[in-house]
Amino acid sequence: MDIKEEVLEEIRPACKEIRHAVFVEEQGFVNEFDEQDGTAIHFLISVDGEPAATARMMTGERKGEFHVGRVAVRKKFRKHHLGSRIMRLAEREAVRRGGRVIALSAQCRVQPFYESLGYTARGEVYLDEYCEHIHMEKQLGQ
Repeated sequence: MDIKEEVLEEIRPACKEIRHAVFVEEQGFVNEFDEQDGTAIHFLISVDGEPAATARMMTGERKGEFHVGRVAVRKKFRKHHLGSRIMRLAEREAVRRGGRVIALSAQCRVQPFYESLGYTARGEVYLDEYCEHIHMEKQLGQ
């Protein structure tokens, strides 16, 4: 398997295709794309030239904080650890940009995945488009 990782300053059509397939077609979300896509850092992993996984990252409210979101792996590429790989790519980029904390809004059903990567849940469960989410954070550089 030839795996290519990219850090992008703008969203590419391949990122949009992955997110549409995962969040709109599979999970039924409606409001998938927003104005944050225009200012976010985007990540793309391709396998043998085919777009497989994506995520985006924005600066957080606190100094040294970044927020990762829209983490998606196309169905045919799951079980190849690309979710972990794209999160590590985002974490490295956050550290490179001076990040000390990385946060995310996790769907509760995948909370154990993020916990396995060192993220800790903070606060109460809340709904986002009728789906339970929880805020999670990880200290970087430790």
